[in-house]
This record gives sequence, C-alpha cells and structure tokens, in this order.
Amino acid sequence: MIEQKLRQLEQRFHEIEKSLGDPAVISAQSKYKELSQEHYYLAPIMLKYGQLNRLKAELAGIEELKNSTDTEMRLIAASEHEQLSAKISSLEHELKFAILPRDPNEGKNIIVEIRAGTGGDEAALFVGDLLRMYSRFAETQGLKVEPMDSNPTGIGGFKEVIFGISGPNAWKYYKYERGIHRVQRVPATEASGRIHTSAVTVAVLPEVDEVEVDIRPEDLRIDTYKSSGAGGQHVNKTESAIRITHLPTGVVVACQDERSQQKNRAKAMKILLARLNEQHVIEQEKSLSNERKSQIGSGDRSEKIRTYNYPQNRITDHRINWSIHRLPEVMEGDMMEMVAALITAEQERMLSAQTNA
Repeated sequence: MIEQKLRQLEQRFHEIEKSLGDPAVISAQSKYKELSQEHYYLAPIMLKYGQLNRLKAELAGIEELKNSTDTEMRLIAASEHEQLSAKISSLEHELKFAILPRDPNEGKNIIVEIRAGTGGDEAALFVGDLLRMYSRFAETQGLKVEPMDSNPTGIGGFKEVIFGISGPNAWKYYKYERGIHRVQRVPATEASGRIHTSAVTVAVLPEVDEVEVDIRPEDLRIDTYKSSGAGGQHVNKTESAIRITHLPTGVVVACQDERSQQKNRAKAMKILLARLNEQHVIEQEKSLSNERKSQIGSGDRSEKIRTYNYPQNRITDHRINWSIHRLPEVMEGDMMEMVAALITAEQERMLSAQTNA
C-alpha cells in the first residue's frame, strides 16, 4: 500500500516538474504558484524514496553474498545486511508519515490575529508577548512578518494585533496556535505578589486569493478615516485608514498601519478574504460535527489550548498533555520543540486513523 502510494507520488512529481517548465504554466501566476508549492512538498519525499530504492538494491546484492562459500564473506555480508535493513526500516518509517494526506493549506501564507481576552491590562500585555514570540520564531525559520493592523494600549500592550507571516512553512508551524492562550503570572503592578490569570485568543487564517472567495464589488462598503495612535505628524491629518464592510455577512475589517491608503486597502482586503474563507470552513466543520475530533483539537476557537505558568517556568499544551520548563526561552521565540511535538502528535493520530480505516 505504501509502495503503491509512493509510486503514484513519484509519477505526480515528474508531471509537476514537466509542467513547471511549460511557458503557458509559467505565465499563469496562480497555477505556477500552486504547482511550485506541491513540488516543494513532494521534493523531500522523492529524495527519501530514491534513497530507499537504492538501499533495497544494495540489500538484494548483499542477499546473494550471504550464500557465499567464503566464511569471511558471509560474515561481512551478514553485518552489512543488518545495517542496510535498519536503514531501510528507518526510511520506511519516515515515509509512512511523509505520505500522510496533505493539509490543503500547506505552503500558504497566513494572517495571525491576537486579541486580549479576560484580564484587562495584563491580557493586553500578553498579546504583545505573543506577538514578539511569534515574530522571533518566524525570523529563526526564515519567514517574513508583515504588520497589518493594531490597537495599542497606553501601557505597551495591545487590545488587538493583526499581522501576516509569509513563507513555505508558515501554516505548518503556526496552525496549532489557534485558540485560547492562558497566562498565569504576577503583574508588574501587583504589589502583593498575587498571581493573576488572564487570557488572549489567537486566530490563524490561511491567506487566500480573490479567485478562491467570491466577492462582488457591490457587496463592499469602503470607508476612509484618519489614522490614530503612533505616527507623528501623519496622524489625524490624512484619511489613509481603511474600513471595509462585507454587507452580506457583516464582517468588518480595518487597517491603518500604512501611510498609504492604497496599501491599507490591499492589506484590509487580504484580511477580509481570509476571514470570509474561515467562515466558510467553520460552516463546513459544523456540517461534519458528528465526525471524529482529533487530540490536536476540534478547531473550536473557544478551546483553551495552552497555559503559560510563569511562577513554575512551565508551558503546557493541553491538547497533547505536553509540558516544557523553559518558558523564557520559548517566549523569546524558541518554539520549535513545542511545534515539533504538536506536528508529531497530529501525524501519529492520522497514521492511526489510516491504519484502522
């Protein structure tokens, strides 16, 4: 079954490589981007598959030497056979996970929205902490962060912050951040040293193109207004801020991060498209509500997914019952161990479901 699937993927990989050299495909930007992302996903799988086939060919040659009349040759062959068998077993194990059904959003850029929940000023400060954590992690992974909109508070926090992350692994690494993040710590303003509990919500939306979401111009109301917040002389003098309302759904997005009205409008449209797509996905999920829920979580935005306990120097992800006692390092962007644990848990669940199907 695995061998058959790998042969199918190999055939698809060769088809994509041929298509990427086709001038007609190169000129069709959206198609070229889609095929490039699929090629990026398949390339490491094909590399491992090639290694596996070479090792199997070597093993077949060793099999013949095991029957040699030369005692020393048989011992060498037996040793090499054992080593090759171990390498083959390891590669086959890796490929089992590698060929699991691909996430349809794999390879897409994302829009991250962080909002303060219960906890007042402390929640707003934690929004800023998560923004820094996500931004620094993105830097270490070669991903690009693009500010889109924010609503800062007077104490250095944010009621809300929206930003984009672009790069091949953006969705893969950040999709597990969706949900409620709870923080337990002593606020700097707390004289008695009492621990406060507050929470923020995180939404991670895959970026979509207009062709993926049907929006009619007459369904949009676009308002301009003067920017507020930091910005020096520019603030309140030009109507560069944009607010877009999608009339059929009532979804409203705003952007004032850029000095240019045109740039703010482009960013606001990105956010709107992503939110409308998310609404569609949620509606589909509701229609399948009787289907299984994975240990990674149902996707319900009301779920408390993680707790950051500062007094205990501990971060716990409740979906997979996983903890790490390196909270300061993680908050400075060292997230990979946590992300890897979530990826592994999801892969194991998918493999189990596939095996039991």
